[in-house]
Amino acid sequence: MSAVIEEHHDDHDHKPTGIGRWLFSTNHKDIGTMYLWFSFTMLFIGGSLALVIRAELFQPGLQFVDPELFNQLTTLHGLIMVFGVIMPGFVGLANWMIPLMIGAPDMALPRMNNWSFWLLPAAFGLLLSSLVMSLMGMGSAPNFGWTFYAPLSTTYGPASTDYFIFSVHLMGISSIMGAINIIATIINMRAPGMTYMKMPIFVWTWFITAYLLIAVMPILAGVVTMMLTDRNFGTSFFSAAGGGDPVLFQHLFWFFGHPEVYIMILPSFGIISQIIPTFSRKKIFGYSSMVYATSSIAFLSFIVWAHHMFTTGMPVATELFFMYATMLIAVPTGVKVFNWVSTMWQGSLTFETPMLFAIAFIFLFTIGGFTGLMLSIVPADFQYHDTYFVVAHFHYVLVTGALFGIFAAIYYWIPKWTGNMYDENLGKWHFWVSTISVNVLFFPMHFVGLAGMPRRIPDYNMQFTEFNQIASIGAFVFGFSQLILLYNIIKTIRGKATEKATSQVWEGAEGLEWTLPSPAPFHSFTTPPTVK
Repeated sequence: MSAVIEEHHDDHDHKPTGIGRWLFSTNHKDIGTMYLWFSFTMLFIGGSLALVIRAELFQPGLQFVDPELFNQLTTLHGLIMVFGVIMPGFVGLANWMIPLMIGAPDMALPRMNNWSFWLLPAAFGLLLSSLVMSLMGMGSAPNFGWTFYAPLSTTYGPASTDYFIFSVHLMGISSIMGAINIIATIINMRAPGMTYMKMPIFVWTWFITAYLLIAVMPILAGVVTMMLTDRNFGTSFFSAAGGGDPVLFQHLFWFFGHPEVYIMILPSFGIISQIIPTFSRKKIFGYSSMVYATSSIAFLSFIVWAHHMFTTGMPVATELFFMYATMLIAVPTGVKVFNWVSTMWQGSLTFETPMLFAIAFIFLFTIGGFTGLMLSIVPADFQYHDTYFVVAHFHYVLVTGALFGIFAAIYYWIPKWTGNMYDENLGKWHFWVSTISVNVLFFPMHFVGLAGMPRRIPDYNMQFTEFNQIASIGAFVFGFSQLILLYNIIKTIRGKATEKATSQVWEGAEGLEWTLPSPAPFHSFTTPPTVK
């Protein structure tokens, strides 16, 4: 009997090392780390595609790529950034932080956690293989835009479209499993005394985001399955010749796609709501209104999808409904911005790198919000639709919104993760170069869009040259400035040239910061964090 107990004890203490540690890990920190590194890797791949696009657009005419390859690059850039960078980045942060913030020893379903991560490299390996084959002259990568509208993707899509469909299914399965895990963890594993209205805002935003994921991912799965049968099994869901409707595709896609936009921004709202109070030395202003505003945004995200489709032709009453419903989302979003600014009001502010990114987020995300309001106005949208104005709008939301939120989170929490402080000077260099260049990159797109430059076209009229050159210069500076972040992260992890982090890294408002029993990374804590 004692031998059995001893053997069991040895198994319990066994920790895999080397590659096995990462392949088979069920530790939420290891899995969170893998998600974050995967996201960072995809950022450089997707960003490289964007730089080829911007190099082509530096001047009119065709320089580097033909229109067919240009379409493949824009398609894969969008898919990689949405599904390969922003979403895995946020899931990595959720894996790392939610158990620590609610006092749980790990995620509720650790083996499923491992599986949901490892589906992602398989999915993106499949997707990127089509680009490799295209570059080798063995076919074409998906070339129909990241929204893969039928009939471009069904009737006219290349053979690699079936790879793309399988890849999207794998991403969807991964997302649904991750969301189930987050919900199960938050509902079942909160520390005693932590009621829902005592949870950190980051936990709340992910709780709501996880429900959104479970609601909309099956719709995406359904629409790509219908694509698959239209392409291979003789159905005609989206073919008018067989009694189907191409516009049905757009309704289904955007019923998934618009909540997806909020899936990509709500966790950022949570991150900013953790950072602003800490560096203002005040509690968040209007905690409960933040929770209700997040819930309102999630609900409204389901009833605005057709604002992407005003130019498909719909009854005026329908246009009015979607116009006013879209404008309504500005109200809870405005509540959040008001609460963040009110938290800073009369606070003892300091401007470390996470706070700089958080403040930039508020300004620049708000620009994206205002241009979104412009796009919600039906007659105006007829002019803006499919121009670079739309490109500028959603990049202000997803780059200076979602991506800047991830940057802020990395600087805010990396001392907790590694036990070492990052290099503050490098952090500030990264912030200023990124913030200036991202505006040089995307702000001119508003002007060329308003003047009528269409998106997804590799050539353009001479009158747009100067603004495109400015944008391309901004793109290259912004792209290469991310190497500063990479260097800073590696330097912090190695910890030789940086100071050690204290157990209370940021001197926040009393009761705001949860404390770790030890700054040592990657090991399960026996004592849960203190909940104040």
